[in-house]
Amino acid sequence: MLLRGEPMKSWILSLLVGLLAGGIYALLGTRSPAPPVIALLGLFGMLVGEQLVPITRRLLARQPLTMAWFRHECVPKISGTPQPEPPDAPPRRD
Repeated sequence: MLLRGEPMKSWILSLLVGLLAGGIYALLGTRSPAPPVIALLGLFGMLVGEQLVPITRRLLARQPLTMAWFRHECVPKISGTPQPEPPDAPPRRD
């Protein structure tokens, strides 16, 4: 059974981007699946590229682009680490 609505759009978009990536691999003469280093660099590029959207939105809204904002909003998404607590946050009890 096919899903309807938004999830289906994500699947189609993912397929189209995969086809584009496959075409780029073919133009570059890289076999697929890519060798591990190339694949990891590609994944890293995807993680970093994904952060271009919030950075661009922030710049278009004429908001400052600070290292504190970048560390709080982008670094956790790139590195997979949890977001840091704000300095004035109460201590966590885990």
